[in-house]
Amino acid sequence: MKVSEKWLREWVNPAIDAAEIGSKLTMAGVELDGIEPVANPFTNVVVGQIISAEKHPDADKLQICQVDCGGEEMLQIVCGAPNARAGLKAPLAMIGAVLGDSEGSFKIKKSKLRGVPSHGMLCSASELGLADSSDGLYEFAADAPVGTDVRDYLMLDDVVLELDATPNRADCLSMIGIAREVGVLTQAEVTEPEIVDVTESLDEAFPVEIQSTEGCQRYAGRIIRNLNVKAETPLWMVERLRRADIRSLGPVVDVTNYVLLELGQPMHGFDLDKLSGGIQLRQGKAGEPLKLLDGRDVSLREDTLVIADQEKALALAGIMGGELSSVTDDTKHIFLESAYFVPEKIMGKSRTYGLHTDSSHRFERGVSPDLQVKALQRATQLIVEICGGDVGPVNDVISNPELLTRSAITLKKSDILRHLGIEVDAERVTDILTRLGCVVEVSDAEWSVVPPVFRFDIAREVDLVEEVARIYGYDKVPSRLRPMTPRITAVPETQVREDVLRRILVSEGYREAVTYSFVPAEMELMLNPAHQQIRLANPISEELAIMRSTLWSGLLPALVKNLNRQQTRVRLFEMGLNFVNGESGIQQRKQLAGVITGTLNPENWDTKARAVDFFDIKGHVERLLAEATETKYHFAAVAHPALHPGQSAQILDNDHVVGWVGCLHPRLEKALGISQNVYLFEMDLDYVSKKSLPAYQKLSRFPSIRRDLALILDQSVTAAAISQTLDMAGIDALKSHAIFDVYQGPGVEAGQKSLALGLIFQDFSRTLEDADINAHVAEIVQLLEKQTGAVLRS
Repeated sequence: MKVSEKWLREWVNPAIDAAEIGSKLTMAGVELDGIEPVANPFTNVVVGQIISAEKHPDADKLQICQVDCGGEEMLQIVCGAPNARAGLKAPLAMIGAVLGDSEGSFKIKKSKLRGVPSHGMLCSASELGLADSSDGLYEFAADAPVGTDVRDYLMLDDVVLELDATPNRADCLSMIGIAREVGVLTQAEVTEPEIVDVTESLDEAFPVEIQSTEGCQRYAGRIIRNLNVKAETPLWMVERLRRADIRSLGPVVDVTNYVLLELGQPMHGFDLDKLSGGIQLRQGKAGEPLKLLDGRDVSLREDTLVIADQEKALALAGIMGGELSSVTDDTKHIFLESAYFVPEKIMGKSRTYGLHTDSSHRFERGVSPDLQVKALQRATQLIVEICGGDVGPVNDVISNPELLTRSAITLKKSDILRHLGIEVDAERVTDILTRLGCVVEVSDAEWSVVPPVFRFDIAREVDLVEEVARIYGYDKVPSRLRPMTPRITAVPETQVREDVLRRILVSEGYREAVTYSFVPAEMELMLNPAHQQIRLANPISEELAIMRSTLWSGLLPALVKNLNRQQTRVRLFEMGLNFVNGESGIQQRKQLAGVITGTLNPENWDTKARAVDFFDIKGHVERLLAEATETKYHFAAVAHPALHPGQSAQILDNDHVVGWVGCLHPRLEKALGISQNVYLFEMDLDYVSKKSLPAYQKLSRFPSIRRDLALILDQSVTAAAISQTLDMAGIDALKSHAIFDVYQGPGVEAGQKSLALGLIFQDFSRTLEDADINAHVAEIVQLLEKQTGAVLRS
């Protein structure tokens, strides 16, 4: 927001210069982006009046003007401006005047243009630094006093402070808000302009109905008849608007823009004769047409709040009015309106229509719900002063009775000390809170504070502490460390630290990735089609609209990005949260996932290149599991929609699914534009991070005995099934077992395999005899045959 220093000092006038005002505002959170003069540093330019203008005898585009400068004699000026004409009052640079800006200036001298003497120069707005460009002379009002210094007439000894308020401080997007901040920072009195209630000369109110109470909770309006909309906007108002980068468009629009700058309340004036029935605040109808003030045609949506009459939509609520009902030079009667729209319902709507206006900028951040009638009275006062007119009563409709009430917040003196580490004088705290607009009741140890309704960001005691610190001065809070008692959090001995798992993967050549928790819906659908997607209510973009159910949703795009940049050997892993729908709502689970592609080893002259395969990534997973737990995990060949058929496996802890490992499905490789095999794994960290404490086991002093078995069984039987069967045998003497050979070929029927199984037996009390071993072996063979169909090979 751009703020004129002269205008600001009419509200609050501290004994410091503009630079110091800007510095204090910056330290309080309203950042000063720059200070600029409102015009170039020109000198000796006065208000001149063209008495006559005759065509130059030797130039078609030049005129010889006789100009009254307020002196004893007329000045002859040769001018090429297209709007130079008799009677016009414009800036006149006298002989000796200096024009230009800080980068370069020039002095006005006597000259001849095509042989005709010229004693000065008639100036445009751009030549005085009042505009970036102009088509002709700057035209003054008819009552501009001839001979008056232009700097005095336009009050140009002024600067503009360009301020940038944070999104939570919508109250600082107005002159009253900035003045309030300066007043509390400098402890200076703030004087608001007197707002006079204009005498009502009409007993006529225009009907208003709020249908969409969720979006609009207050709407005020009044009728003003018999206006002279062709009246000239006062110079002081035009200049204040110009210094805020707002162009003068006529008195009614200028007044609403002026009140916007002054109080922060966007307003709009409708041509009353173009309205039908009454005003309705409702949702737009799908496809409903509306032509905006900028000439753009839009097709409305049902999620858009509109201002309408009984027949048609009139405006995008809180964004921009419509052209059909706008005030023109033929307007005689207006309906002047002022509203409060709920920020959450307006937020982002202007961008969806490709718009951004001063109105939407404020409504999205929050306009105070107590401003509407005040702004309406102020605008009425100014319109009647400029245009005249007959005024009707205010029709103020409030759909939320609690809109103008705020609850009291208790602020204890101990809270300030606890949060800031310093004590602030109680009187100073009371003064700060009072100047901020709060209603304050003081007791011995605390304050009861009712925040003003325009401060949406003050809701808790810590917000009040922040306000005290902000105004008191962050630079007065000592920069020292608080006394701290070290807190050491014990890590359970049964938990594997995540950094250990990270080091394992890094040693295998992986790099850690951190990806977004929000992913495209298409990616989630490809990887996990059966999952019910969790969609964000207000996503940053459509590409980040779904909460991920698998870390692969982020790792695969990262892998693709690397492949597209000529990195053919990629290994990435991530630890992060997945989000799934559960019986108790959305649940989040911490996962560990990885993706690999390319060659097994980096390129080297002494190693033959080989592409990674399923068993490489399975080996990485087994190394993680070996570090993480002593539980016997196993792998089961199970299909997964994102994994290659035949190269897909579940990771199981007994019958609990801990994760998945496999090759990316060819369909997904094609969809992602990948031309080489990609292998993935994903595991639940809550299970992988568990481990058993090591415990001492006494060694037997008696020898162990090994027996090897050759078994014939179906080729579909897995090693895990054999291992589980032996673990369930309940034979204390069986200390370990291992599969040391697998054979398929001549001598073994098709569809079967021969398995060589080694069994280790040992006892703590005696040396086992052959009879003992034979009994155990017979029991094991019988159990294997029952559970897996395995029989001894003859």
